[in-house]
Amino acid sequence: MIGIDIGGANLKVVDDAGVHIHYCPLWQGAPLADLLEPYAGPAAVVMSGELADCFASKIEGIRWIVDAVHTVIPGAAFYGTDAAFHTRPVPDLAAANWLASADYLREEYADAVLLDVGSTTADVIPLNRFESLKGLTDTRRLQKHYLVYTGMLRTNVATLLSSVTLDGTVTPVSTEYFAASADAHLVLGHITPEDYTCPAPDNGEKTPDAALRRLARVVCADIDEIGKDGALQIARQFWQTQRTLITRAVGRALFQSDADRVITAGIGADLFARELDGVTLNRELGVFSDALPAYAVREVALRVAGD
Repeated sequence: MIGIDIGGANLKVVDDAGVHIHYCPLWQGAPLADLLEPYAGPAAVVMSGELADCFASKIEGIRWIVDAVHTVIPGAAFYGTDAAFHTRPVPDLAAANWLASADYLREEYADAVLLDVGSTTADVIPLNRFESLKGLTDTRRLQKHYLVYTGMLRTNVATLLSSVTLDGTVTPVSTEYFAASADAHLVLGHITPEDYTCPAPDNGEKTPDAALRRLARVVCADIDEIGKDGALQIARQFWQTQRTLITRAVGRALFQSDADRVITAGIGADLFARELDGVTLNRELGVFSDALPAYAVREVALRVAGD
């Protein structure tokens, strides 16, 4: 059994050999079926890529993804927000990857809120509310603060900051896509260049120096105008804003669910475990924590098959 998580930007596959992550931008016509060719055997699948703007609607995206997977793995089953598996494209398949994680973890961690911080988004999931989580769309999750649309790599810095303070001067930012969250986290030491798996905004190098240059562009500057310290100030203020958004959402979920602790997963697991005095699933799941929905949907499918 393999587990597959198909996002708009990344394809994650879990099998007995480990975790395989492929950059797969659906809106650019990425060859999903070709990327799945090397993986054989029964498959359990979750998706969120149906929201990619190359599709006119979610159901169109669902149909395309199901068809692409079935051309390679005809017997693949897809997990939906009804907590059931389907073999046909139905609306319940939209953005169910987070629920698969909750389904897998809800018994062992019933006293916890799960925070899964990936490249693009942060999922905040009170695991003791599983029944009430069923059927939630991404819109409803945004409204409940269960989905925080910012991540460790792909967030445009200007979407969280309208201005920054540089050496005491409030400075409005450009809304161009000059720098990404990956640039801020790289220069702050939160990720390594190897973790920077998406293209840089300028398609340039993924080094600290290149990231600092991109951050300077956020205020329409070269690095020799504001210096490395100025670019670092932008990175720190972005991180402060992003951290506040995510930790407030987690705090709200803890209060509303009466949960006692936080567990973390995804590329931001270690960082946010420190911020929230939580426990990272990296200790238990190892590399599988970075592809939690893909791992979880496989485990849920195996559990269902064994019942």
